[in-house]
Amino acid sequence: MKWKNIGLIGSGVSLFYLMSIKPRIFNRPDDTPFRGKFFAHRGLHNMSPSLRDSGSSYYCKGGMFPENSYAAIERAVSYGFGVEFDVHLTKDDIPVVFHDDSLKRLCGVDGNLRDYTYAELKQFSLYGTSEHIPTFSSILKLIDGRVPIIIEYKVEKGNADRLCSICDKMLQHYQGDYCIESFHPKAVRWYKEHRPEVVRGQLSEHFTKTVKCTLPMFLLSHLIGNCYASPDFISYNCLHYKELSRMLCKYFYRSFSVAWTIRSKEQLQKISAFYDAYIFENFIPESINVSC
Repeated sequence: MKWKNIGLIGSGVSLFYLMSIKPRIFNRPDDTPFRGKFFAHRGLHNMSPSLRDSGSSYYCKGGMFPENSYAAIERAVSYGFGVEFDVHLTKDDIPVVFHDDSLKRLCGVDGNLRDYTYAELKQFSLYGTSEHIPTFSSILKLIDGRVPIIIEYKVEKGNADRLCSICDKMLQHYQGDYCIESFHPKAVRWYKEHRPEVVRGQLSEHFTKTVKCTLPMFLLSHLIGNCYASPDFISYNCLHYKELSRMLCKYFYRSFSVAWTIRSKEQLQKISAFYDAYIFENFIPESINVSC
């Protein structure tokens, strides 16, 4: 009887776990436009120290392409790559394409992006180039449906609903293939409730290996609570491709799987069979030759 009870408890825990990590199963939207595709991480940029210092042919002395810039995104599109980029809200609720909360790394100024209006942000350049922080609307106009895009929502201070609703109004007029993703489950949940026809993804990684582990980070690492937002795909750190919950979502639930961020051909070769789409930077996938 004792072992029977233990078995029942174990079965119950296993069932709860499987239900908790469950992505969307029924009525999934078409994800064909994203499968097998390469997405340039924040555009096809070339401003990272590894590229500047290595003498790589990817670094063009005559052209600076900062991440998430108009130039880097146009460059990716011109070579036929999909594009992954980030969206924040400014102080006056203008969605802009930018990754960090802080302006320090990219613009060299103090403060967070959310503390500035868009008019104030226009005075700052990216890495000292002629490029400035672009608006979300200008990037959508630039891409204009030429390649598929992955839009990452950067949620801050409980603004998930506001960020999603503002951006979605723009996306409803966009004629092209796009999907959305976020580390914050509330942003993914917003699309479940308001725009179920849009392909939505949960971003994660094995946080217990990269940062100080808290309960929310532990749960997100292992996709526990995934059923809250029912994502169509899992976008997971390619270094942690063997994480159990990610593997179950892909192979047991048959959900779409995206790898981020691949930084070499060798790394791509190692993990390619475990994912369905690939976000990359610092190298050119396949045999595509980018000239300056």
